[in-house]
Amino acid sequence: MFADSAKVYIRSGKGGDGHVSFRRELYVAAGGPDGGDGGRGGDVIFEVDDGLNTLTDFRHVRKYVAQDGQPGGKRRCHGADGEDLVIRVPEGTVIKEFESGKVIADMSGENRREVILKGGKGGLGNMHFATSTMQVPKYAQPGQPAQELWLTLELKVIADVGLVGFPNVGKSTLLSRVSNARPKIANYHFTTLNPHLGVVDLDEGQGFVMADIPGLIEGASQGVGLGHDFLRHIERTRVLIHVVDAASTEGRDPVADIHAINEELRAYNPELLTRPQVIAANKTDAIWNEEEESPVDRLKKEFEPQGIPVYPISAVTGQGVKELLYRVQEILRTTDLKPVIFEREYEYQFQAENLPYTVERTDDGVFVVEGPKIEKMLGYTNLDSEKGFRFFQQFLKDSGILADLEKLGIAEGDTVRMYGLEFDYYK
Repeated sequence: MFADSAKVYIRSGKGGDGHVSFRRELYVAAGGPDGGDGGRGGDVIFEVDDGLNTLTDFRHVRKYVAQDGQPGGKRRCHGADGEDLVIRVPEGTVIKEFESGKVIADMSGENRREVILKGGKGGLGNMHFATSTMQVPKYAQPGQPAQELWLTLELKVIADVGLVGFPNVGKSTLLSRVSNARPKIANYHFTTLNPHLGVVDLDEGQGFVMADIPGLIEGASQGVGLGHDFLRHIERTRVLIHVVDAASTEGRDPVADIHAINEELRAYNPELLTRPQVIAANKTDAIWNEEEESPVDRLKKEFEPQGIPVYPISAVTGQGVKELLYRVQEILRTTDLKPVIFEREYEYQFQAENLPYTVERTDDGVFVVEGPKIEKMLGYTNLDSEKGFRFFQQFLKDSGILADLEKLGIAEGDTVRMYGLEFDYYK
């Protein structure tokens, strides 16, 4: 089964905690602190694998977690770093933040490897906190917490030229004739459920990559049928070839078909209509009614004044195909050669650095400070030690909590409460 989108959860490794211990050896009456540092947590890395062409694997495994760092040990032993987690994806995969839909990374072109989440730093052991006045520090720094995200992965085919049109107009037949691609071909609607890529070789080493975009239907831009799954593959193409059934073998009007397809493209992404278009009026070998106006003439009268050339072809016999390809090659040669790469829109905000807190004054005049930022700080600060308490005071100042208390009118001697801890405020 072809899969071109998936939702996955990723989490980097947590940093290992620093260790609290003291040197205890024979003949060493009062050894100093020797607690080691924690190891770094593993990163989550996405990497392009040329052997992949679908996101099928992500339909079965949706959770990806890097290894945590190990805690520090006695005798200044450093905890082991967690292993990085490398997730392999096909080229053309766009990684988006799930909630906002913003692009985090586009695994295309030269971008072959991207660190999406960094592992947490290991915490410092108590050996780092010894000073001349505090020679027995009984606390250590915890490791940084892990980072986590829900992602949407979307595979957007990379091709110079995209074949668009309704089902059964001959796109797969045309691709198989002009390239090395061998798509399955049958007279059923939605025969092609996945994009096929083919390399078109012309004279003197010239050529381009062509994609058979699965057949669109009206309403595709609103997600009808497999609309969005199909339309996302057109976003990278630089030239669009409208393939239409000029003989109306299934009763479709080729002029109306092109208007309908362009309307779907406009509704999905208006920028798509700014790209060069060419019309391949296919199945001309099956046109039999010569008395009425030729469908090819109708197409030319309607679209060539808009700058969209029309080429009558037969994908079955090969008639007119070479002229079509050389025109497309000329358009590619004279247009911007830069591939379509989606720019980064989302920057991960490390939550541990921006945890919230609240500062309120109760009716009895007590100032209450709460929130994850305070809870986390109290979890690894030893307030029973002089150095630990000074460290906590500096944290209140640096984080802006003291400034918030002063805005609420705190005065010397007022009581401050934090999760069961109470102390009097003095400058």
